[in-house]
Amino acid sequence: MKKITMLKIEGCPYCEQAYKAIEKIKASNKEFAAVEVEIIDENLQPELASKYGKDYYYVPSMFVEDKKIYEAHPGESYDECFANVQKVFQAAV
Repeated sequence: MKKITMLKIEGCPYCEQAYKAIEKIKASNKEFAAVEVEIIDENLQPELASKYGKDYYYVPSMFVEDKKIYEAHPGESYDECFANVQKVFQAAV
């Protein structure tokens, strides 16, 4: 099982969608529930976020073993977010 790293910014509505999707996905599957999700706030932890700086522009962005699997985009719906976060979890197991 691989660790997921999520980059976020406090107050971001798309990050809130991703949190909601993570909770729902983890609750729906025992294997997904065991996946570690590291959360990095790019404003509060710039030294950790800088490792990913050239690989994303929007948040949330989610990586599995340093490979970007998902990056949100402006106007993204919750359903799009959920489908993408699910792909991230599938890549991690």
